[in-house]
Amino acid sequence: MGLLQALIIGIVQGLTEFLPLSSTAHTRIAPALLGWEDPGAAFSAVIQLGTLLAVLVYFRSDIARALRGWAKGFRGGSAAKTPEARLGWAIFYGTMPVSAAALLFKPLIEDEFRSLYVIAAALGGMALLLWVSELAAAHVRRLDSVRPLDGWIVGVFQALALVPGASRSGSTITGALFMGFDRPTAARFSFLLSVPAILISGLYELWDQRAELFAAGPGAVLVGATAAFFVGYASIEFLLRYLRTHSTAVFIVYRIALAALLLWLLWAGVLKPLG
Repeated sequence: MGLLQALIIGIVQGLTEFLPLSSTAHTRIAPALLGWEDPGAAFSAVIQLGTLLAVLVYFRSDIARALRGWAKGFRGGSAAKTPEARLGWAIFYGTMPVSAAALLFKPLIEDEFRSLYVIAAALGGMALLLWVSELAAAHVRRLDSVRPLDGWIVGVFQALALVPGASRSGSTITGALFMGFDRPTAARFSFLLSVPAILISGLYELWDQRAELFAAGPGAVLVGATAAFFVGYASIEFLLRYLRTHSTAVFIVYRIALAALLLWLLWAGVLKPLG
């Protein structure tokens, strides 16, 4: 993999990881449109470590408070009922569904699920689900009201993101809206919930696919991850500001339009489902 190709994929990764658009779909579609080979699930997972670093830097205070509260929560009593402790447990429980699903469906995730037909269906399906969540949401809850139950439920939505096209942020924001959170809080919870899942996935793929990644070139991986970090950080800032005064309608429309375009390109033979 050339450095320019890795740079472009890293930029696409960082831009779409935190917007409810699906980074996996875009890092699969962009190379296909440019005539490049699929970079593979392993490369996509590892450069996500760049976007993980963006979350860690941007939300360092929130993460530190959640970790301290979670640790103090083991003592029980009032320490386990603080907002920080509840947030820590919500993130812990929210990581379980996606971890279990990743192990169970790993062969499909790395092969059949990367079909452009699957991606098109997931883009459209999650757009409709996000639209329903906008209609049903109360938009009143803040992060200090989070409960472990919220972690479980939004964690189930996060597991949907294993299907390329669903989007980790799109699925978790959808789940958080269904739980009554306002839009900026839903996005914030989504980003915090992504930390353990991205870390586990990225480190696992880094070790498990080390031979394939070495063949792609360590420099390419580093360039992709670095680009994903800087663009991802900017994407976090943009989305949090945007959702303070706007709904997710623009992302819903974009997802449906992209799904329709993708299906047309497949029907016309411009793109192949796999490869």
